[in-house]
Amino acid sequence: MVSMRPQAIKGLAPCGDKTHNHADNVKARALLQNRMEYPDREGELAVRIAREALEAYVMRREKRGFEVPRRFEVKSGAFVTLATHPGGELRGCIGYPQPFFPLIKSIEKGAEGSAEDPRFPPLRPEEVDHITVEVSILTPPQLIEVKKPKELPKHVTVGVDGLSVAQGPYRGLLLPQVAMEYHWDASEFLSEACIKAGLLADAWLDPETRVYKFQAEVFGEVEPRGAVVRRNLGAAHANH
Repeated sequence: MVSMRPQAIKGLAPCGDKTHNHADNVKARALLQNRMEYPDREGELAVRIAREALEAYVMRREKRGFEVPRRFEVKSGAFVTLATHPGGELRGCIGYPQPFFPLIKSIEKGAEGSAEDPRFPPLRPEEVDHITVEVSILTPPQLIEVKKPKELPKHVTVGVDGLSVAQGPYRGLLLPQVAMEYHWDASEFLSEACIKAGLLADAWLDPETRVYKFQAEVFGEVEPRGAVVRRNLGAAHANH
């Protein structure tokens, strides 16, 4: 089980003057389109499952069951993110990057874990009506293999890839949408993933550091218990 990002990151100011190559923007949109496997109705179902698991856990009541498609029984990593509404501040984010559990279980466990994210006080029943739920369904992490670590940024596509960093006992993961929120380029994203792991920012240049990338399909509530929409990371990347 992994938390998404230290709360302190919310204090960083976005760099609004970042520019990106148009070809990279087109590549990001194409890659995202090719990897979309879950139709919007299944993304909505994933969020409803997370919401139900969260509320049942916080309210200490029995969890309602859902009829799910077969792919929800296939092992898959997933993260559940909670945010205050309407403020949009992070309130919890817990998940499982590796496909250890069936997707439905990864979602439910992530939702329950997000209610007790150790960076925040436990979620109280009276808060449930004032938070939104977002689910990120992950592809299995793939090791980025390069001859020289300085080549790593060339293999990271902002707006498509999430990162997982490992060195010895240190581990850190950042979802694709985090890089979008802070307008990081690939090198900054790598550095922040290292910091998340408890390493120095330039640890990705150390040959002993293993860097993995993964993709995510992200679905979230517009408002508490409201409409669920797909978060189009590629479009967001193209606009920066």
